Amino acid sequence: MEALKVSNLCKTYVVNKRQNNVLRNINLTINEGEMVGVMGPSGSGKTTLLYTVSGMDGATAGKVDFLGKDLTALSSNEMSDLRLEGMGFVFQQMYMLKNLSVYDNIILPAYQSKAGKSRAGRKMINDRAGLLMQKLGISEIADNDVNEVSGGQLQRACICRSMINSPKIIFADEPTGALNKQNSIEVMEELNRINGEGTSILLVTHDMKVASKCERVLYIEDGDIREDISLGKRAGAGEDRERERKLNDWLIKLGW
Repeated sequence: MEALKVSNLCKTYVVNKRQNNVLRNINLTINEGEMVGVMGPSGSGKTTLLYTVSGMDGATAGKVDFLGKDLTALSSNEMSDLRLEGMGFVFQQMYMLKNLSVYDNIILPAYQSKAGKSRAGRKMINDRAGLLMQKLGISEIADNDVNEVSGGQLQRACICRSMINSPKIIFADEPTGALNKQNSIEVMEELNRINGEGTSILLVTHDMKVASKCERVLYIEDGDIREDISLGKRAGAGEDRERERKLNDWLIKLGW
């Protein structure tokens, strides 16, 4: 079943009375439980694509169907509710409120949801946050301030936050971009694990090693999806070298 279907999506900015067509008639489908990477040169429209298909930015034309709802037809309040309840977000910059502990940052979005309005719902949220932090190996930093933990721990906390409302899809924009090699590997292992449990993921990256862990990779250039490659579901680290070689050969062919 399709989690996200994008039809003839266009995004145009007008700068100094000149039209800049950042996305041109984009068509793509992400199936439930699929992990899709987006690669392309700087300025090709990767991040704009992620922001537009997730409803964080409005489309100029076209349609984005998310589990039967056309995002381009929703009001701003309806879109906010849908993002809160059905989507998770992980960014390169790890936005956390500095006056809250790591744990409080994780539960905050869920406390804004319908479930967070009742005492029973908040208890369920607290239990889920504890379980997520345990799964991602960061239980020990729950009470820490966000400036007292490493970048890798903070990004894993951001993944916990993105999962707190049990989203159908996670949108990740360069989730390893600010991390060192080891933390990058660990964060991608967590995203692969979450995807293996059934959550769809759309991930923008410039890192070939990160993209090789995705089931499918799209190559965008000048606002168009030029080609895509299927790498299949990743079974484990043992097949990473072969996946990287296959993706690298494909990227070279495209002029990467």
